[in-house]
Amino acid sequence: MKSFLLIGAGDFGHLLARELSKQPCELMIADINEDALGDLLELGISAKIGDCSREEVLESFDVASFDACFVCVGGHFQTSLEIVYLLEKLHAKKIHCKADDDSQAKFLSIIGADHVIYPEREAAQSLAISEANDSIFNCIPMTDGYGVYEIATPGSWVNKTFKEASIYQIYRVNILATVNDGVISMMPPSSYRFNARDHLMVLGHQADIEKLP
Repeated sequence: MKSFLLIGAGDFGHLLARELSKQPCELMIADINEDALGDLLELGISAKIGDCSREEVLESFDVASFDACFVCVGGHFQTSLEIVYLLEKLHAKKIHCKADDDSQAKFLSIIGADHVIYPEREAAQSLAISEANDSIFNCIPMTDGYGVYEIATPGSWVNKTFKEASIYQIYRVNILATVNDGVISMMPPSSYRFNARDHLMVLGHQADIEKLP
């Protein structure tokens, strides 16, 4: 079973902690503010109070024993830098850190962050794309214009199989799942015939998604 250390119990930290608590893992969450931890204890999450920008505090957690560390300190970029630096110094296996912009991400990566998270940017991108395109219901932006998109089944695909519609060859997208009346079917077989009521989860570039008939 994997184990994680989550530092910072602000809004994003709370959301991440609640999602991790649903997974088969062990979770330790730390924050300098005792009041921020109260409701998370009800989920069976281990918690410690302490200033994680101090090396002696992080040393007490045995950082190297966790499979990954999440730095979710909101609004205090200097504190995030200090914590990431110390986690790297203490041989953290993997460091995820929240950032607000590219400048922050650059510095966090330089001092040791393996993965930088932009929760506000990613939410804004998803909302902008789905609202500006009537055929896109939701999206998860990835990188360089690629993402996972929930779309209506294009009319020209209805009652056709993957091969008959020549989906990848013509449209350069991959179908990850179909969604019908709330039922998700992952990786549908090539013999599957598309239904007009289906929503499709597709992986591709936004420019190719927008060209779908």
